[in-house]
Amino acid sequence: MKYTPIANKLYTQNRARFAKKMKPNSVAIFPGNHVLSTNGDALYTYKPNSDVLWLSGIVQEKSMVILYPDNPDQSAREVLVLIRPNEHLEKWEGHKLRKDEATAISGIKNVQWLDSIDPVLQVMMHHADNVYLSSNENDRLDTSLFRPDLLFVHDIMKRFPLHHYERAARIMKELRAIKTKEEVEVTQVAVDITEKAFRRVMKFIRPGVCEHEIEAEITHEFLRNRATGHAYGCIIASGDRARVLHYVENNSECKDGELILMDFGAEYGNYCADLTRTIPVNGKFTKRQKEVYNAVLDAHNYGKKLLKPGILFTDYVTKMNAEMEKQVLKLGLISKADIKNQDPANPAYRKYFYHGVTHHLGIDVHDLGTRTEAVKEGMLFTVEPGIYIEEEQMGIRIENNIWVTKTGNVDLFKNIPITVEEIEAAMKKK
Repeated sequence: MKYTPIANKLYTQNRARFAKKMKPNSVAIFPGNHVLSTNGDALYTYKPNSDVLWLSGIVQEKSMVILYPDNPDQSAREVLVLIRPNEHLEKWEGHKLRKDEATAISGIKNVQWLDSIDPVLQVMMHHADNVYLSSNENDRLDTSLFRPDLLFVHDIMKRFPLHHYERAARIMKELRAIKTKEEVEVTQVAVDITEKAFRRVMKFIRPGVCEHEIEAEITHEFLRNRATGHAYGCIIASGDRARVLHYVENNSECKDGELILMDFGAEYGNYCADLTRTIPVNGKFTKRQKEVYNAVLDAHNYGKKLLKPGILFTDYVTKMNAEMEKQVLKLGLISKADIKNQDPANPAYRKYFYHGVTHHLGIDVHDLGTRTEAVKEGMLFTVEPGIYIEEEQMGIRIENNIWVTKTGNVDLFKNIPITVEEIEAAMKKK
C-alpha cells in the first residue's frame, strides 16, 4: 500500500458495530474477492472486497474475516485468515503479510492461514445457530455479470445445508452508510489530495492541451501524495463531450472558448473522494457559460442545505428535481407551457438534467446505503446537480462531498474554488 498506516481503531470499531447487530450465537464469514484473469496468464489489478476492508483494513488477496461474538473460545471470536507466505511466492509477487503485521493493521489477534482454516471453521459452524454470509447487494449492481461472491455462498450452503442463513449485506447496508469520525478523517485525506490535483490542473489547463494530459497531471498529483490511485474512472470532458456522463476516453483537444468538465477523486486508505468541477479552458467564462454555471451552483447550494437528518431520501430527490426544473426554466431552456403539457413520467427538465443528484460515498464511490429511508446523522453524500445543453454543446456539473452531522453539514471540499469568481482568479494565477 502507498498510504501511511491507518490506526486499527477504525476497523476494531467497525467489527464491534457489526457484531452488535448479529443474532445470538451466530457466525459471520466474509471471504475476500477472487483474483481474476484477463487474457493468457495476465491478471486484473486486484481490488479487495469492500466488506473485508471495512472490517479489517487488509488489502491482500484471498483474505477472510470471521466473526463469532458468542464463541465459547474467546480467543476465536474474531479471526483473520491469510494466505501462508512462502519463499517461492514472494520471489514472484513480493512480501506477504505475517501474522503480527496483519494484527497491527486490523487489530485482530487471532490470525490463521487459509490452507488450514477448514477445521477451525467447521467447529464454529457446528456450534453456531445462525450463519451470516456476505454477498454484493449494491442497488446499482449488474446482476447479469459473473458473481464470484456467490461461489463461496454456494459452497458453504452445500457443505452445511441444515444451518439457518442470514444476509450480512442487510447489516452492512445500514452500518456502512453511517461514517464514524475515524472514517471521515481518512476520507478527508483523500479529499485533500483531490484538492491538490484540482489546483494543479487549474494552473495547467489552457487552449491546446489534451484531455489525457490533464488526466496525467491529476494522476501524478495523486501518486506523489500517497493515494492508491483514482477512486473511479477519471472523466475529463471538454466541449460537447461533457454531456456524456461517463465519458472516459479523455483523448480530445481542449479548445479556446470551451468549458471542461472534470469528475475525479483520489482513493486513500481505501476511502474515496468524488469531485466535479467545470471550468473554462481559457480561464474566463462567457456571459452565457456564467449564467448556466450559476444556475447549477444555486441548485448545488440548495442541495447542501436540504440535506439534514430526518429528511426522506425520496423527498430529497423530489425537492432537488423541483429545483432543477426551476433552474432550467429560469435559463429559458423550457417554458411554463412545456411544464404544463409534459408527461409526468418524462418531465421536460429531464432533457437537460438526466441523472441522480446524490449517492452515498465511502469505501466504494457508490457506497452502500438506503435509497428509501430517512437521511441519518453520520451519512456521507455527494451533491452533484448538472445541466447539459445539446444545442449549445455545453455540460456543467458541480459536485462536493457532504457529511451530515447533528450540528450541521460538513462540506469536505469547502476549501476549494467553486464560484465563477474563485475559479477565474485561481486560473489567472498560472
